[in-house]
Amino acid sequence: MCSNVEITVYFRYGAPPVINPLGTSFPANTSVQPSFLVKMLQSNASINISHPAPGDWFVAAHLPPSSQKIEMKGFVPTCAYIFQPDMLVMRVVEVSILEPNVPLPQTLLSHPSYLKIFVPEYTQELRLELQGCASNGSLGCPVRLTVGSATLPSNFQKVLTCTSPTWACHLLLPSPPWDRWLQVTAKSLAGPHVSVAFSAVATLTACRPWIVNFQHLLQSSPNQSCNASTSLLPPSPGYQDLGRSSRVGGGPFCLVNYQVMREDMDVMSVHFRPVDRVSVLVHSGMPSVMRLYLNTGMDSGGSLTISLWANKVPLSSMISNHTLVMVCVNAASPFLRFNASLNCTTAFFQGYSLSLSTSSLKAKLIIPYPETDNWYLSLQLVCPQSPEECEKTKVLVETTLYLVPCLDDCGPYGQCILLRRHGYLYAGCSCKAGWRGWSCTDNSTAQSTAQQRMATLLLTLSNLLFLAPITLSVYRCLLVEASVYAYTMFFSTYCDFLGSGVSIWVTILCMARLKAALKYVLLLLGTLVFAMSLQLDRRGAWNMMGPCLFAFVIMVTMWVYRCGHRRHCYPTSWQRWVFYLLPGISMAALAITIYTSMMTSDNYYYTHSIWHMLLAGSAAFLLPPRDKHVEPWACSQKFTCHYQICKNHREELYTVT
Repeated sequence: MCSNVEITVYFRYGAPPVINPLGTSFPANTSVQPSFLVKMLQSNASINISHPAPGDWFVAAHLPPSSQKIEMKGFVPTCAYIFQPDMLVMRVVEVSILEPNVPLPQTLLSHPSYLKIFVPEYTQELRLELQGCASNGSLGCPVRLTVGSATLPSNFQKVLTCTSPTWACHLLLPSPPWDRWLQVTAKSLAGPHVSVAFSAVATLTACRPWIVNFQHLLQSSPNQSCNASTSLLPPSPGYQDLGRSSRVGGGPFCLVNYQVMREDMDVMSVHFRPVDRVSVLVHSGMPSVMRLYLNTGMDSGGSLTISLWANKVPLSSMISNHTLVMVCVNAASPFLRFNASLNCTTAFFQGYSLSLSTSSLKAKLIIPYPETDNWYLSLQLVCPQSPEECEKTKVLVETTLYLVPCLDDCGPYGQCILLRRHGYLYAGCSCKAGWRGWSCTDNSTAQSTAQQRMATLLLTLSNLLFLAPITLSVYRCLLVEASVYAYTMFFSTYCDFLGSGVSIWVTILCMARLKAALKYVLLLLGTLVFAMSLQLDRRGAWNMMGPCLFAFVIMVTMWVYRCGHRRHCYPTSWQRWVFYLLPGISMAALAITIYTSMMTSDNYYYTHSIWHMLLAGSAAFLLPPRDKHVEPWACSQKFTCHYQICKNHREELYTVT
């Protein structure tokens, strides 16, 4: 009977959600934002997201942590919980386009008004203002302005409530997302029959970027000193002023743009580097910006790794201990206001912050499952206590920027696995030896080296008990059985289930004492059936128990037949029952009990080793005795006279030919 369980559902915009249901630790320098989740108990749940961001949305669901008990399929009911998400989309039909510096008259009644404005690249600031606002002809501006789209897990929509008629109602957005439409919703706060009229005005403040020229970089060596590298700064001829175009405008310079080359190494493995160099010149006048292209739709399933290293010689000789190289990592638009704030927050994104100083020359940031977008790396020299120190100071910062499927290939205790679900590719780590975590770095439940050696020795040396049934089989001239036991002993690491199943099969058939031809046919057919069934599902209970029960039925049938034919219990000797069959049956029953109901993930190494020993011991006890007419080790004897001993299985007579 399946019980009601709590299902946890995660939602995220732009990339798969980073979930951690087991509470394991992440690698050092990893920044993980909390995920938006909903818990439900086998019922319907709905989430209403108004004005969602355009693009890909990801949903992930999981059940509570399962029991560590290893259960055989077929002995316990298999419970399947179906999760079926449905999406209902309601589109806005009438959307007005708000052009920069052009007032757009609007009238609000009971329904909101929807606007959109396109934010071009290199936009430093966006100002939205409501002018001439009036409610039913009187002064006042009962309007709520919502700017931006809703995202999960974090929602950075900006809400402006305009109520006072004495001051201008405006909203200032620094570093809005570049090269995309921005949604604006205006809703009346007055009554249902009160009209509100106003004019919406959008003002864009553009900046002029200095773009590093590729030809100038070819003339400079990466090993040049910091003084030589200062020639790369404006107004040197190595920069192109692209700000004179109408697209960017003629405002002041706001950033130094280092062109970045994207090099796809493998599936979900990308290397980013500045063109023809690995270092970036950082100064205090304006931020140095690098754009990382992660908008292909196939990059959100890996981990973005950013490693920075400041040149030690310029730092120690030119910069005091209070000087910092501040670094911000943002999506959609770069952070440009280092002189006003150091929180790395743009209009709709909370960025990741790093810093370099004389005491910390290196910094590293790991972002698992980055959002599908253009990412920006902004660097600027900051002197909080004495700004004049930064005016003539420059620092070379070397960058190592990678997108990898798994960090360090999951380390020595894990394996990186690429998974594809509904056309989306993402990576994860499969850990072993008790290690856990996003990159198999959590050693809270890890096995020590001594425990791993002990487990390996137990699983390996426990198979040596098969030497007992091998020796008895050769002693009693049961060569087929001896070969099966030898196979199980040597190849248990690779084919444990097949070797164990076939060992049980041949032992039971040998106890049935069938005719040689029939016995060998059944041995071969049973081995093929085992191989086929275990290939389909090696954890299935009936895949192994089914053939063994069939062999047991054959053995019982033959024993009953001999009891009726001889009118005496079979086997006839009570010593055989007391000293061989009962101990062997007891060991086999205990082995089956351990195999089906006592194994867990924690004690697997010990219980499975006991299973090996009990299986080998029961086979040694249950093997039938040798025939009275067969000498011990008869199968290994050599006859120099070239005579052949033949046995008539029907008449049980021996002749020499």
